[in-house]
Amino acid sequence: MTTPVGQAADQSQTFGERFLARAAELGPLCVGLDPHAHILERWGLSYDLDGLKEFTDTAVAAFRDTVAVVKPQVAFYEAFGAAGFEVLQNAMAELREAGVLVIADAKRGDIGSTMAGYASAWLRPGSPLEADAVTVSPWLGVDSLAPVFGLAAAYNKGAIVLAATSNPEAPSVQLSQTQSGTTLAQAVCDRVAELNAGDKPGNVGVVVGATVEKSPVLDQVNGMILMPGVGAQGGTMADVRRICGEAARFASPNVSRAVLNEGPGVEELQAAARRFAAELQV
Repeated sequence: MTTPVGQAADQSQTFGERFLARAAELGPLCVGLDPHAHILERWGLSYDLDGLKEFTDTAVAAFRDTVAVVKPQVAFYEAFGAAGFEVLQNAMAELREAGVLVIADAKRGDIGSTMAGYASAWLRPGSPLEADAVTVSPWLGVDSLAPVFGLAAAYNKGAIVLAATSNPEAPSVQLSQTQSGTTLAQAVCDRVAELNAGDKPGNVGVVVGATVEKSPVLDQVNGMILMPGVGAQGGTMADVRRICGEAARFASPNVSRAVLNEGPGVEELQAAARRFAAELQV
């Protein structure tokens, strides 16, 4: 059952189910909200709080009824301190009220009570920064993220775990071998598959870059596969299919610059988002 556009999602469904339902209606595209200085300048905006707010308000108006997933890059809002976080929390609340799945791209990773604090900040219902999902880093050990996994399970939120990223520094770590002979990236995906085991798509997902050459096997992940690198970075739908294999229905190709460069007009942004959503159908 799909959630009508403009209506908040039914959170009795898992995050994976909610993503598949939304993608069936609008396509699997995830648009990144990356208000860095270059984009603001391109839009004729100043790189200050006023420019950040105008960018964000325009993006919310453009994407609230046109895309399945929006992923604000938290760092660009954090750069403006408390006032930047206020812009972010207002935007996330408005997008979520419209039914958009919002992934806070925070890439948090820690242990114990500190990780529990991050989990509460981004996933606890009623938190000022509540999102539908948050990106997390497993490089202190996948199970150091247990507080995030716990809240995700309790409230059908998403925990999107970095696995095989496309930055050039990544392979030296992510392709390292574990004691069992698998790569670290594969070990992350295998642990996610365990957490998502069952008949329903799970709440835990992975980040796998659309331009990685040596991808982990994703067939058993059973959750969202967030795929940055499509569009301006050179990734294509052929890459998405090559990497995801039998799990392609879980792919959410992430496009940021190639959509945002069409701004600042709302109609132009919507047209770009719809075009990419149509092109990226699995």
